[in-house]
Amino acid sequence: MSPKVRARIDELTQEIRDHQFKYYVLDKPSITDAQFDSLLRELNDLESRHPELRAQDSPTLNIGGGFATSFEQRDHIEKMMSLDNVFDNEELGMWFDRTEKEAPVNEWLCELKVDGLAINLLYEGGVLTQALTRGNGVTGEDVTLNVKTIKNLPHTLIGKNIPSLIEVRGEVFFPLEAFAELNASLEELGKSLFANPRNGAAGSLRQKDPRITAARPLSVVVHGIGACEGATFESQSGAYEALKGWGLPTSERYRVLATRKEVSDFIANYEKHRHDIEHEIDGVVIKVNEISQQVALGFTSRAPKWAIAFKYPPEEVTTRLLDIKVSVGRTGRVTPFAFMEPVKVAGSTVTNATLHNAQEVVRKGILIGDVVVIRKAGDVIPEVLGPVIERRTGAEKPFVMPTHCPDCASKLRAISEGDIDIRCPNTQFCPAQLRERIYYIGSRAALDIDVLGFESAQALLSDKIIDDESDLFDLTAEKLSKSDFFQKKDGKAAANAEKLLAALEQAKSRPLWRTLVALSIRHVGPTAAQSLATTFGSVDAIATASADELSAVDGVGATIADSLIEWFGQQWHRDIISQWKAAGVRMVHEQGKSAPQTLAGLTFVVTGGLSDFTRDGIAEVIAAHGGKNSSSVSKKTDYVLVGADPGSKLAKAQELGIAIIDEAQFKKLLAKG
Repeated sequence: MSPKVRARIDELTQEIRDHQFKYYVLDKPSITDAQFDSLLRELNDLESRHPELRAQDSPTLNIGGGFATSFEQRDHIEKMMSLDNVFDNEELGMWFDRTEKEAPVNEWLCELKVDGLAINLLYEGGVLTQALTRGNGVTGEDVTLNVKTIKNLPHTLIGKNIPSLIEVRGEVFFPLEAFAELNASLEELGKSLFANPRNGAAGSLRQKDPRITAARPLSVVVHGIGACEGATFESQSGAYEALKGWGLPTSERYRVLATRKEVSDFIANYEKHRHDIEHEIDGVVIKVNEISQQVALGFTSRAPKWAIAFKYPPEEVTTRLLDIKVSVGRTGRVTPFAFMEPVKVAGSTVTNATLHNAQEVVRKGILIGDVVVIRKAGDVIPEVLGPVIERRTGAEKPFVMPTHCPDCASKLRAISEGDIDIRCPNTQFCPAQLRERIYYIGSRAALDIDVLGFESAQALLSDKIIDDESDLFDLTAEKLSKSDFFQKKDGKAAANAEKLLAALEQAKSRPLWRTLVALSIRHVGPTAAQSLATTFGSVDAIATASADELSAVDGVGATIADSLIEWFGQQWHRDIISQWKAAGVRMVHEQGKSAPQTLAGLTFVVTGGLSDFTRDGIAEVIAAHGGKNSSSVSKKTDYVLVGADPGSKLAKAQELGIAIIDEAQFKKLLAKG
């Protein structure tokens, strides 16, 4: 036996165990999932060729989370298996061949692989008595008290034929919108941020104080059964229907399919739309649907033979951090960002990634010159998760935050006491802030002005066509003709000039709340803007309202009220309002004449994904028909509109007895009131 083979197996075993400890116990992985899978596959290949070298506790035979933490360890009644993975259609085809060779398969069940924390829920006599993490598959951590704080998880099952004992397997996850809100709040408080929703879910579930977990809007979806007494199931899909009937949160997105082609289409569809879902996914799980066929196929030592996970390409990669620079945002906030060797992630090549603030750079221990792990999901700006310390050479150096604005040389400072961010105070004249504000006005989040992108915003300012945003709606073809950017010989730019003028004209009639968002008032996002527009009815009324009147508005509060008072207290801000108003920009909340006011006086909260409305779209429809869209459920809420995979807002509505409607019922209400 080659000593090199034994040495490599020992090396891989130790490396994998180290990474498992970082992943399962510390919640601070230092490599990507794809890199970990690669190490595990290499070890498995070596052990397959040299079975005499496979140790009884090899990572290829055991599931990796079996490490002691501060939580009490308890055994699962039935072993909680992991899943084997495939990474392309060729590997999936080989799995199909092996499976169908051992048992005639009639149907496949496909479901999304939620990127969260695996959980085992024990119900005895219909009552939730225990919740364990997966651990090593045999023993897990007891997190019962924390799991019981999850709003969409019933403590007692409902319905008929409830089994006397059942282990329900599922996944605890952080809805993306809630995760973004949590990190934003942590950032405002100067606390450490979670690297991703999976880490956020794990960190929240492992809090020693259940009250902290309760404050985190976690959710859970169930997708399997372990030990069971008093119930039998003929199919996986039938089991899901039974779980749903007992009140457990199952996914609405699973499908029972008959052919390999249908399975491949399902996988391809969700790879394309993986970022349209309310939670993160990292692939699709394919299961044999009939339980009798599952039993015939059986298990390996760590995974069922009747199920496989098709993993999507990684969205976390490593690259070299060449430098750390800073950018100045539209509200003056100075943000460090990583300038890196180009690397492809999530389908696009990136060179820059956010670092949030100077404290985060220190907390993550990032040095200029490090090899770093970066992550990108959907349209989100890439983020540096941390350094790969093992690959340091000693030439790395720390980042020093600048003391002066890189664009206008103003001395940087914290604007208010307790503010962890430093900002450029030259709000009116800083070129970077001005450019970012104008660019933001054209974004879909604000007035959605075609052609008004980053380059055109830069051209308008550098060619001195406008001095600031107050001049934006006074643009003419003659003014734009002075810019080379809009007058290139190929005619394309000239066409863009015409499009820009037409788009600006359309933007004048956007709803008042969008105008408020476009003004870049600190902390005023779509939810607060809609509440302000419907409550006060005009910009003038908002500008003259007292702090008490503003903070009393649902979704506003004291912080936003103070920000509004401060913003309208600046003369140059009031000048923007005056010029926009003179140019014809809508400054009052108008009920659309073509839209019947069927929702007048009603307050809605929307949770989950809708088929026929986007998030912004549903808010506009509600407002156009006289209703109010709120971000949180309270006794003032009239209806909670529930889509696919709703979050904790559904449980809150049930707790308060708020009327719950689906998309079809909403459309009826919209039409008839």
